[in-house]
Amino acid sequence: MAKKEVIRIEVGLDDNHIPESIAWQSSDNPHGKEANPCKAMLLYLLEQNYLDTMRVELWTKDMPVPEMNNFFFQTLKSLADTYFNSTKNNELASQMLQFAMYFGEKTGVIPNKER
Repeated sequence: MAKKEVIRIEVGLDDNHIPESIAWQSSDNPHGKEANPCKAMLLYLLEQNYLDTMRVELWTKDMPVPEMNNFFFQTLKSLADTYFNSTKNNELASQMLQFAMYFGEKTGVIPNKER
């Protein structure tokens, strides 16, 4: 291995163990080594030995539903892009993107199309 990078995630919890703050930093962030605050995170890891998906899903208690809708809309679009880039399966990636757009319309993140 020629090089290693570090990604660090810090979660501040209240007395009930509910996230109040989330920040991340990366050793190769071009914007500096400072921690970057965020309101939500989704981390999915494919465990190598059992091929089981491990997940961490966190959001701060001050994140309103419209921001969560936007976060999921952007995540769904990104998943479609990632799926296409990794498999080159245009048909399924396009269907995933269609669902993302449907989700965006239904949640009000993007304007509804005139039908």
